[in-house]
Amino acid sequence: MKKLSLTLKLLLFAYLSYLLYVLYAEYDPTVANYRPPFLLWVTDWMNLYMHEAGHLLFKIFGRTIYFLGGSLTQILLPLALVVVIARQQNWYIGAAGFWMGENMVNVSVYIKDAPYRKLHLIGRGLIHDWNWLLSDNLDAAEPLADFIFISGIIICLASLGIGVWWSVRDYKWLPESTSENFLSE
Repeated sequence: MKKLSLTLKLLLFAYLSYLLYVLYAEYDPTVANYRPPFLLWVTDWMNLYMHEAGHLLFKIFGRTIYFLGGSLTQILLPLALVVVIARQQNWYIGAAGFWMGENMVNVSVYIKDAPYRKLHLIGRGLIHDWNWLLSDNLDAAEPLADFIFISGIIICLASLGIGVWWSVRDYKWLPESTSENFLSE
Protein backbone atom coordinates (compact mmCIF):
# COMPACT_ATOMS: atom_id res chain seq x y z
CA MET A 1 0.00 0.00 0.00
CA LYS A 2 2.91 2.36 0.68
CA LYS A 3 4.13 1.96 -2.90
CA LEU A 4 0.69 2.78 -4.29
CA SER A 5 0.45 5.85 -2.06
CA LEU A 6 3.88 7.06 -3.15
CA THR A 7 3.12 6.36 -6.81
CA LEU A 8 -0.13 8.34 -6.69
CA LYS A 9 1.54 11.26 -4.94
CA LEU A 10 4.38 11.32 -7.47
CA LEU A 11 1.86 11.16 -10.35
CA LEU A 12 0.09 14.17 -8.83
CA PHE A 13 3.34 16.09 -8.64
CA ALA A 14 4.24 15.05 -12.20
CA TYR A 15 0.92 16.47 -13.40
CA LEU A 16 1.51 19.64 -11.39
CA SER A 17 4.93 19.87 -13.07
CA TYR A 18 3.18 19.81 -16.44
CA LEU A 19 0.85 22.56 -15.21
CA LEU A 20 3.90 24.54 -14.07
CA TYR A 21 5.23 24.33 -17.62
CA VAL A 22 1.88 25.60 -18.92
CA LEU A 23 1.92 28.46 -16.40
CA TYR A 24 5.44 29.41 -17.40
CA ALA A 25 5.28 29.00 -21.17
CA GLU A 26 1.66 29.15 -22.31
CA TYR A 27 -0.52 30.84 -19.67
CA ASP A 28 -2.18 33.87 -21.25
CA PRO A 29 -5.85 34.41 -20.39
CA THR A 30 -5.80 37.72 -22.30
CA VAL A 31 -5.90 35.79 -25.59
CA ALA A 32 -9.48 35.15 -26.71
CA ASN A 33 -8.91 31.55 -27.80
CA TYR A 34 -6.78 30.52 -24.80
CA ARG A 35 -7.77 27.04 -23.57
CA PRO A 36 -5.94 25.97 -20.41
CA PRO A 37 -5.77 22.40 -19.14
CA PHE A 38 -8.94 21.45 -17.27
CA LEU A 39 -7.44 21.69 -13.77
CA LEU A 40 -6.12 25.21 -14.45
CA TRP A 41 -9.50 26.19 -15.88
CA VAL A 42 -11.29 24.97 -12.74
CA THR A 43 -8.70 26.57 -10.48
CA ASP A 44 -8.96 29.89 -12.31
CA TRP A 45 -12.73 29.93 -11.77
CA MET A 46 -12.25 29.12 -8.09
CA ASN A 47 -9.62 31.87 -7.88
CA LEU A 48 -12.05 34.33 -9.49
CA TYR A 49 -14.65 33.64 -6.80
CA MET A 50 -11.98 34.11 -4.11
CA HIS A 51 -10.91 37.35 -5.80
CA GLU A 52 -14.44 38.73 -5.81
CA ALA A 53 -15.01 37.64 -2.20
CA GLY A 54 -11.84 39.54 -1.30
CA HIS A 55 -13.41 42.75 -2.55
CA LEU A 56 -16.33 42.21 -0.20
CA LEU A 57 -14.05 41.40 2.73
CA PHE A 58 -11.86 44.47 2.26
CA LYS A 59 -14.58 46.94 1.26
CA ILE A 60 -14.79 48.40 4.77
CA PHE A 61 -11.14 49.54 4.63
CA GLY A 62 -11.57 52.12 1.90
CA ARG A 63 -11.39 52.27 -1.88
CA THR A 64 -7.69 51.46 -2.35
CA ILE A 65 -7.79 48.40 -0.10
CA TYR A 66 -11.08 47.43 -1.73
CA PHE A 67 -9.44 47.30 -5.18
CA LEU A 68 -6.33 45.58 -3.80
CA GLY A 69 -8.40 43.16 -1.70
CA GLY A 70 -9.33 40.83 -4.54
CA SER A 71 -5.76 40.07 -5.56
CA LEU A 72 -4.62 40.08 -1.95
CA THR A 73 -7.22 37.45 -1.03
CA GLN A 74 -6.12 35.30 -3.96
CA ILE A 75 -2.66 35.10 -2.42
CA LEU A 76 -3.47 35.21 1.30
CA LEU A 77 -5.98 32.32 1.39
CA PRO A 78 -3.58 29.80 -0.19
CA LEU A 79 -0.78 31.21 1.99
CA ALA A 80 -2.91 30.56 5.09
CA LEU A 81 -3.41 26.98 3.89
CA VAL A 82 0.35 26.60 3.38
CA VAL A 83 1.02 27.86 6.92
CA VAL A 84 -1.51 25.45 8.45
CA ILE A 85 -0.12 22.50 6.49
CA ALA A 86 3.50 23.46 7.20
CA ARG A 87 2.77 23.22 10.91
CA GLN A 88 1.58 19.63 10.35
CA GLN A 89 4.67 18.80 8.27
CA ASN A 90 3.21 16.66 5.53
CA TRP A 91 3.22 16.26 1.76
CA TYR A 92 0.06 18.32 1.20
CA ILE A 93 2.23 21.42 1.39
CA GLY A 94 3.35 20.74 -2.19
CA ALA A 95 -0.17 21.06 -3.58
CA ALA A 96 -1.10 24.01 -1.35
CA GLY A 97 2.09 25.89 -2.22
CA PHE A 98 1.53 25.18 -5.90
CA TRP A 99 -1.95 26.70 -5.62
CA MET A 100 -0.48 29.81 -4.01
CA GLY A 101 2.12 30.14 -6.78
CA GLU A 102 -0.54 29.59 -9.43
CA ASN A 103 -2.59 32.38 -7.88
CA MET A 104 0.42 34.67 -8.05
CA VAL A 105 0.85 33.89 -11.75
CA ASN A 106 -2.86 34.59 -12.24
CA VAL A 107 -2.61 37.92 -10.39
CA SER A 108 0.47 38.84 -12.45
CA VAL A 109 -1.57 38.52 -15.65
CA TYR A 110 -4.17 40.90 -14.19
CA ILE A 111 -1.47 43.39 -13.15
CA LYS A 112 0.26 43.24 -16.54
CA ASP A 113 -3.10 43.89 -18.24
CA ALA A 114 -3.60 47.18 -16.36
CA PRO A 115 -2.42 49.50 -19.17
CA TYR A 116 -4.19 47.54 -21.92
CA ARG A 117 -7.39 46.27 -20.26
CA LYS A 118 -7.74 43.29 -22.62
CA LEU A 119 -8.98 40.85 -19.97
CA HIS A 120 -12.71 40.32 -19.96
CA LEU A 121 -14.07 41.35 -16.58
CA ILE A 122 -17.08 39.55 -15.12
CA GLY A 123 -19.43 42.37 -16.06
CA ARG A 124 -19.63 45.40 -18.31
CA GLY A 125 -18.80 48.76 -16.86
CA LEU A 126 -16.59 47.38 -14.09
CA ILE A 127 -13.33 49.04 -13.14
CA HIS A 128 -10.12 47.11 -13.78
CA ASP A 129 -8.58 46.86 -10.29
CA TRP A 130 -4.97 47.24 -11.31
CA ASN A 131 -5.68 49.94 -13.88
CA TRP A 132 -7.22 51.95 -11.05
CA LEU A 133 -4.50 51.07 -8.52
CA LEU A 134 -1.67 51.97 -10.92
CA SER A 135 -3.47 54.80 -12.73
CA ASP A 136 -0.78 57.31 -11.72
CA ASN A 137 2.01 54.99 -12.89
CA LEU A 138 0.87 52.43 -15.44
CA ASP A 139 4.52 51.96 -16.48
CA ALA A 140 5.00 50.11 -13.18
CA ALA A 141 2.50 47.42 -14.20
CA GLU A 142 4.91 45.31 -16.24
CA PRO A 143 7.84 45.24 -13.77
CA LEU A 144 5.45 44.55 -10.87
CA ALA A 145 3.70 41.82 -12.86
CA ASP A 146 7.04 40.26 -13.83
CA PHE A 147 8.14 40.20 -10.18
CA ILE A 148 4.87 38.57 -9.06
CA PHE A 149 5.04 36.11 -12.00
CA ILE A 150 8.62 35.02 -11.27
CA SER A 151 7.82 34.74 -7.55
CA GLY A 152 4.79 32.57 -8.36
CA ILE A 153 6.82 30.28 -10.63
CA ILE A 154 9.55 29.93 -7.98
CA ILE A 155 6.93 29.14 -5.32
CA CYS A 156 5.34 26.51 -7.60
CA LEU A 157 8.73 24.94 -8.28
CA ALA A 158 9.75 24.95 -4.61
CA SER A 159 6.38 23.51 -3.62
CA LEU A 160 6.76 20.65 -6.05
CA GLY A 161 10.19 19.88 -4.64
CA ILE A 162 8.92 20.03 -1.06
CA GLY A 163 5.90 17.86 -1.90
CA VAL A 164 8.07 15.20 -3.56
CA TRP A 165 10.55 15.34 -0.67
CA TRP A 166 7.80 14.82 1.94
CA SER A 167 6.24 12.04 -0.14
CA VAL A 168 9.52 10.14 -0.42
CA ARG A 169 10.35 10.80 3.23
CA ASP A 170 6.97 9.42 4.32
CA TYR A 171 7.49 6.37 2.13
CA LYS A 172 10.89 5.65 3.64
CA TRP A 173 10.16 6.44 7.27
CA LEU A 174 6.49 5.90 8.06
CA PRO A 175 5.41 2.39 9.07
CA GLU A 176 3.17 0.44 6.65
CA SER A 177 0.10 0.80 8.88
CA THR A 178 0.02 4.61 8.56
CA SER A 179 0.03 4.56 4.79
CA GLU A 180 -3.12 2.61 4.11
CA ASN A 181 -4.75 5.68 2.61
CA PHE A 182 -3.49 7.75 -0.33
CA LEU A 183 -4.08 10.88 1.70
CA SER A 184 -2.31 9.68 4.81
CA GLU A 185 0.41 11.91 6.16
